[in-house]
Amino acid sequence: MTLLQPQLLRELATAFPDGIAWRNMADESAMTLGQWHARSNRLARGLGEHGVAQGDRIALVIGDHEPLEWLVSYMAIHKAGAVAVPLLSRLGGGELTRILLHAGAAVALSSDTDAIRDSVPQVFSTAGTGAESWSGLLSADASDLRSALGPDDVADIMYTSGTMGAPKGVVVRHGGLATVDRVPQHWLGLGFLSSSPFATTSGSLLVCGPLRGGLSGWFLPRFDPERWITAVEQDRPVAGFLVPAMVELLVASPRFAAADLSSLATVNVGSAPIARATLQRFGAGLGRAEVLCGYGMTEFGAVTAVPIGDGGRHLGSVGLPLPGVVVRIVDSAGTEQPAGEVGQIAIGGGRPPRSYLGDDAGSEQTWVGGWLLSGDLGYLDGDGHLWIVGRQKEMIIRGGHNVVPGEVEAALFDHGAVAEAAVAGIPHPVLGEDVAAWVVLREAAEPEALRAYLLERLADYKVPRRITVLDALPRNESGKVLKSQLVQGAEPRRAT
Repeated sequence: MTLLQPQLLRELATAFPDGIAWRNMADESAMTLGQWHARSNRLARGLGEHGVAQGDRIALVIGDHEPLEWLVSYMAIHKAGAVAVPLLSRLGGGELTRILLHAGAAVALSSDTDAIRDSVPQVFSTAGTGAESWSGLLSADASDLRSALGPDDVADIMYTSGTMGAPKGVVVRHGGLATVDRVPQHWLGLGFLSSSPFATTSGSLLVCGPLRGGLSGWFLPRFDPERWITAVEQDRPVAGFLVPAMVELLVASPRFAAADLSSLATVNVGSAPIARATLQRFGAGLGRAEVLCGYGMTEFGAVTAVPIGDGGRHLGSVGLPLPGVVVRIVDSAGTEQPAGEVGQIAIGGGRPPRSYLGDDAGSEQTWVGGWLLSGDLGYLDGDGHLWIVGRQKEMIIRGGHNVVPGEVEAALFDHGAVAEAAVAGIPHPVLGEDVAAWVVLREAAEPEALRAYLLERLADYKVPRRITVLDALPRNESGKVLKSQLVQGAEPRRAT
């Protein structure tokens, strides 16, 4: 039987009521497993008392500065039989309005009501008081509330990051959130440090992820490399999760090389591609800790992970398929490719299928014959490990030559002066597309010197003719580079 998230919390709260489930590292507030279970029961009953019925959609727009309220709300929505619509509170008013109307949210739980008041019938704010406040929703009855939810019932509508276009709502079922039916026999209570917002796909996987291993989640709002290093040195977590942008900032920090990070046994890195050179620098600074990369999508959930004990043998890969997941590499005709051949990553398995909300045509193009066509390009090595090389939509066709941005980015990262890099195609009146790069430097380097460096390592048609130096790359909350913003600011080049 699949153990759904509310069932897992009930089991843990019964076995280890005083175990710390989550800490807010910003103010040192904490919530035990027993408190999480009881508070979410109270909020679930309060939602029911305000007319929330099974299947109703509830927008969750509580900010990162209130992680404990977010966690109580998320679990309560599921216990009430409703559907959570987690949204980043930092989205602009127009973005929030479009998504809330698209999702058809009946209720919103929010840190701030100003931006969403006119888009949702009922709004309850954590900042308010009285009947229309989040705290006012809490019922006096904290007794266990058991709904008749099953693995195929809708749990969440998760919106994609929108790096290549408008965000899409992905329908996620409860069975897709419970990938491991494991309740720890002992509560270790050791720390798992994360700054990934819970409203992102990577963050949502961590709601119960540490708990399944008997670890306490430690949430650090508003990631900052100095604060992260201080938290590790002082509080001594044993594990953590970082997105590539965070890793790049840590490696660039003057404190990183001398920091005492010895408490960490593993650090998981995911949500976006990361250069092997950056991982090597990061691993060297961690000492004995293993750096374990993984791969996942909003359209599927977690797909692969590097297994503990790999010892860096596959550093740069995103690991092996998780139990119950199957990964194939296919060409444009859908034919499976042998090891080492680059193609589109197709994902299958026994999880409840996902779909795009209100977009049957998009769903049919993405989920074909039981396989999710990821749009990502990669290959499987001889050991079955998956390597990501880029996005199919990002493939640059320069005068008839195919250029994979990830290959060019990896070569840029090998240059010691480059801290961050992004490569994309820009319009060209003769070639169709040209190759452009945007870099953030850790030390001075001229663009022409970078081009000369690349010409020694890549075919000439792959080398960017335009390299722009920036102070920072635009990224979303998941740490993914918003290449669309870079390209929109680039003027078409004329042949010379």
